[in-house]
Amino acid sequence: MSRARFAPLVAALTVGAVALVGCGESSGSGGSKADTGPLSQVKVDGTDPAKEPTVTIAPKPLKLTGETKRVITEGEGTAAGKTDMISVKAQIINGTDGKVVTSTWKEGQTLGIDLTDKQMLPLFTSQLPGSKPGARVLIGAPTSSVYGPQGNTNLGLKAEDPILFVVDVVDVVAPLKQAEGAAVAPKAGLPTVTMNPGKAATITMPKTTAPTALVTQPLVTGTGDKVAKGQTIKVAYTGALWRNGQVFDSNAEGYPTAIGVGAVVPGWDKAIVGQPVGSRLLLVVPPADGYGAQGQGDIKGTDTMVFVVDILGAV
Repeated sequence: MSRARFAPLVAALTVGAVALVGCGESSGSGGSKADTGPLSQVKVDGTDPAKEPTVTIAPKPLKLTGETKRVITEGEGTAAGKTDMISVKAQIINGTDGKVVTSTWKEGQTLGIDLTDKQMLPLFTSQLPGSKPGARVLIGAPTSSVYGPQGNTNLGLKAEDPILFVVDVVDVVAPLKQAEGAAVAPKAGLPTVTMNPGKAATITMPKTTAPTALVTQPLVTGTGDKVAKGQTIKVAYTGALWRNGQVFDSNAEGYPTAIGVGAVVPGWDKAIVGQPVGSRLLLVVPPADGYGAQGQGDIKGTDTMVFVVDILGAV
């Protein structure tokens, strides 16, 4: 259901990723004399999370042969598990010259990350579990390990350059397993839904003409915070065609995506933003709010799509 990722730093964390092999960790603060690990040449200054940290590498260039991490600030509260969602601020630095490549502080963003997202860099999904809200973590690796032997030309990083990530963990959220809240009786004449735990939902279509406008029908009203434009959400969903009931896509485990920014079909952006976490929605999406006249795959340009969507989390 995804269309595209967004924002320079999001792309930097998802493009050309390959598996990384850890080579140990060290902990310390600001590259002190007590720190003799691979990141001992790196000093991170600044304690105000609202301000971009200053990173100094001395001597330069930094030499890294594998993935490594140093915890600058421990943070407080519940640590992120491997299946949790986190919101972060992050900075990418070229370890050869010490220059900042890009950062959320410069872009005025906080990023939402699902730690089960296979499109996310393995370096992030392997090193950030265990981090607490308020933590500041320094992660390093050779660029070739992160982006492959071609490096990352969009960021101006050569394969031989060491790369550093300074990551501030803003929040940790444990997503729900399924919708939770008050049941809502749907309007008459809409498709009916039977949930099948761990599998695609059964959606039964009425023998009527599909609506020509987007329909958003809550089936369960959640009690969580309302989804905001630009957040990363995790949803379980089933999609079927109105004309024949054929299921064309489903994800019962949970699918992470940005919302409200064109990363998914317009019907999702319009319907999901503003809904509380924990909700279950029945969406009837006409072509204009779906894939348009061109369609996609088995979905014709004239097809109306029907979804049942559980909003499991948002960061």
